[in-house]
Formats: sequence, C-alpha cells, structure tokens
Amino acid sequence: MLFESERSGDGLTLRLRGGWCIDHLREIETSLAQLGDQGKHVKLDFSGIETLDLSGAWLLRNWLERARAEGGRFEVVGERPAHFAFLDELLEQKSGTPDEGAEARTSLRDAVVWIGRGAVQQAKQTRDAVGFFGRIAATGVRAMRSAHHLRLPSIVRHVYETGIQAIPIVSLIAFLISVIVAYLGAQQLRTFGAEIFTVDLVAISVLREMGVLLTSIIVAGRSGSAFAAEIGVMRLNDEIDALQSMGVDFYEVLVVPRVIGLIIALPLLTIVADAMGLAGGALLSSLLLDISLSQFIPRVQDALAPTTFWAGLIKAPVFAMLIALVGTYRGMQVRDSSRELGRLTTLAVVQSIFLVIFADAIFAVVFVELDF
Repeated sequence: MLFESERSGDGLTLRLRGGWCIDHLREIETSLAQLGDQGKHVKLDFSGIETLDLSGAWLLRNWLERARAEGGRFEVVGERPAHFAFLDELLEQKSGTPDEGAEARTSLRDAVVWIGRGAVQQAKQTRDAVGFFGRIAATGVRAMRSAHHLRLPSIVRHVYETGIQAIPIVSLIAFLISVIVAYLGAQQLRTFGAEIFTVDLVAISVLREMGVLLTSIIVAGRSGSAFAAEIGVMRLNDEIDALQSMGVDFYEVLVVPRVIGLIIALPLLTIVADAMGLAGGALLSSLLLDISLSQFIPRVQDALAPTTFWAGLIKAPVFAMLIALVGTYRGMQVRDSSRELGRLTTLAVVQSIFLVIFADAIFAVVFVELDF
C-alpha cells in the first residue's frame, strides 16, 4: 500500500506510505492511474513515507501537475520533500525563463556556494601543503643523520640532471639577456655621454638580480615540470603504492633527493649564469663601446660592492627549495587520469615561477632595508 486516501466533499487527502522509489515504479504508476481525477482539492501528507527518490517524486509531481492543469489544487501537510525543489530548479533552468525573484535567489545562493567551496578547498590545500612540508622537513632531518637514508646516488643523479644538463640553456639565455641589456643601456646612456656606466649596469643587474632570477625561471620550467611529471606518472602506475607496500618511505626515495639535488645545483647554475652574463656584457662593450677586456674587468670591480655577488647567490637555495617543493607536491597530487597529470604539471610550473618572483621581491625589500 503506497498511500491511504480520505475524501471529504470535493477534497482528497493522500497519506503516503511505504517506498516511492525506482523499485516500485510500476506499482506507483498503477496506483496513480487508479486514483484518477477524483478530487479537486488534494492534500499530501509525506510523514509516513519510508523512501523517496527522484523517480517516485517525478511521477508524483507529474500527476499533481496534471491535476492542477484540470483545475485542481493541492497543498502539502507538513514538510515538503527536497526532491520537488530540485526537480523544479532543473525544469526552470531547462526552460530558461525563471522569474526574477527565483533568479536573484539562485544567483545569491550560487555566489555563497562558490565562496564557501573555495574557502573549504583553500583551507584543505593549505593544510595538505603544511603537512607535506612538515613531512619533508622530518624526512630531511632523518636523512642528514644517516648516510643510508641520505640516498647519495640519487642526489648525485638529480644534481647531474637538474644542474649539469641545464648548463647549455642557462648559459645561452644569460649571455643573450646580458647582451640585450648592455645594448639597450648603451643606447640610452650615450645620450648623456655616459657609455662607461653600461658596464656598471650589466654587472650589477646580472650579479644581483637577473642571473639568479633567469636561472630559477628556466629551472622551474625545466626541472619543476619534470619533478611533477615523473612523480605523477609513478602515481598513475601505482609505483608509489608499491613502494609503500614494501615498507619504503617514498618521501625519502623520491622527494628529498630531488630537493637536496636542486638546492645544490641551482647555486652552481647561478654562478655559471653570472659568468656568462658578464661575458656577454664584455663582448658587447668591446664591439659597441670600444671598451677592452683590460678596461672592463677593473670597471666591474669598481662598480660592485662586496655584497653584490652574494646578494644574488643567497637567493638561489631558497628559489631551489620552492621549485622542488612545488614540483614534487603537485606530482604527489596526481590521481586517476593523464589529464590531471598535465593540469598539475602546468600548475607546478606556474606556481613555481610565481613563488620565485614573489620571493625575489621580498628579498629586494629586505636587502634595501638592511642596506645589503
């Protein structure tokens, strides 16, 4: 028995019972068809219903709509199930003609939902990132206490892949950028008869900012994406789960060697970039300004403060740690699909570059305040 009916005059009271779900569709259709149009005023009582899904709600709603179209009216005794509101919303969106009040309520609700969902997601991501960083710190401290846990062969491999193999591209970019800066600077300074200060411009900009910043951006695009892709593929292939099942700490094997290797490699790459940047400035100065190498070197020494070189080099380990942590963290987040792998790899590169530039801005402010 799906309902109990009680008629009074032209009215009909329906007390729903049992399960109005997909398992009883035929019985629901038969019962509603037998009920027919025997009441102009229908009262619905849902208090006795046990289960109600969208299938049962859809059939009941259609019957009520037909009764309304034929002049009947109905009201709900007690609380109206949420299934009907959901169906009404779907039909309004399909028709594309909701009333202004409903549209305003829907827009406000969507805005609140969007803000709430974003806040919850950000809180969860922040918690996961802090937990990841703490796990890396604890694993790194344990690795430093034991050569067995340090994984030296893996660190050496990552220093080779992220450092030595990146020397050609880093050298070329640093050389070309310094040539461009020297050329544009010379064109502007020539107006004031101060071409000699081109040497100062190149030396200070390369050693203090551009050398480490350009190198970090190149490494973020090259090695940060590689970290995310490698670990992400291992996630997809269940290799990390296999390491866990064997009792191996995959943070110790996969993450810490990459972080340490990049912290070692990036300062060395920065020194190479500084040298190639000065070489590019010296070459352009010789060709464009007739400043020989014997004049260029003393001018560089006079232009540089004792802290200029170190102001750039100090940033390199910090930038390396940011790039490695973001790349490995996004790789660990890969789940289920190659599409997710591509999205998180791209996100790792974008976030790494953003954090590097943001950290460089903080360093600039701190160095100015410290007169460093």
